[in-house]
Amino acid sequence: MRSLSNRTKGIICILAAAFGFALMTAFVRAAGDVPVMQKSFFRNLVAMFIASIALVRSGIGFKIEKSYRLDIFFRCLFGTSGVIANFYAIGKLGPFCAIVLSIPLLKEVPSKVDAISTLIAFIGALFIIRPTGVVAETIPAIIAVYGGFGAGTAYVFVRRASKKGANTPTIVFAFSAFSCLVTLPFLIFDYSPMSMRQFLSLIMAGVSASLGQFAITSAYRYAPAKELSVFDYTQVIFAALIGIVAFSETPVLLSIIGYAIIIGVSVVRWMKRNDQ
Repeated sequence: MRSLSNRTKGIICILAAAFGFALMTAFVRAAGDVPVMQKSFFRNLVAMFIASIALVRSGIGFKIEKSYRLDIFFRCLFGTSGVIANFYAIGKLGPFCAIVLSIPLLKEVPSKVDAISTLIAFIGALFIIRPTGVVAETIPAIIAVYGGFGAGTAYVFVRRASKKGANTPTIVFAFSAFSCLVTLPFLIFDYSPMSMRQFLSLIMAGVSASLGQFAITSAYRYAPAKELSVFDYTQVIFAALIGIVAFSETPVLLSIIGYAIIIGVSVVRWMKRNDQ
């Protein structure tokens, strides 16, 4: 990895994050009918534990410097609310929101190619998600939109904190601890008994989320949203492959078109970046 450019490292990390989050979604799905807050708590508890070990072993400690304290708070606030919203209604607007919000917050203006490729990838995701105009789905759709907004905003604050010196384990620990504290009251007063299969599914969801958290935090340390957002849409491809293998799902023609669009635009961006 040392011989690679920061941009290439960022792309590799964002692909690893996409796989981790897709795997997390599959394990959350396998957990079945468990309250949203309970799913969120276990998802973040494992990540907090892993981040704690990383902080202790590295000797970094749990201190959050004043210079990036506010950035980490907003990362926690938007990230936690985004995760809860996405557990309720999975959304795919995060990469698109990240590239838009990075303009006013980070002054990272995307090129025309960056903007167009991200928009094309977003259209590809729409082919896969296939949103409908059914009134009964309006509220989940709105929640999904906020989930994407929360995730995209959180990623921008991850980069802001990273540019000020915040390290990956500190950011992951702060986010995970914040999320656990927010969801703990719901777990205490509305705990739903789980079978061993459900418990293990949520633990594995936490392990997968940890991979996603560490990878995506590292990705935005290495490169800006304008260079990474298009690759984040590979999450829907990983999710489809997992669905085929684990849940025997067969993608429809529109989904296949969407996968082709996302893979195509990702390959083109990779080639264009390597030529620069």
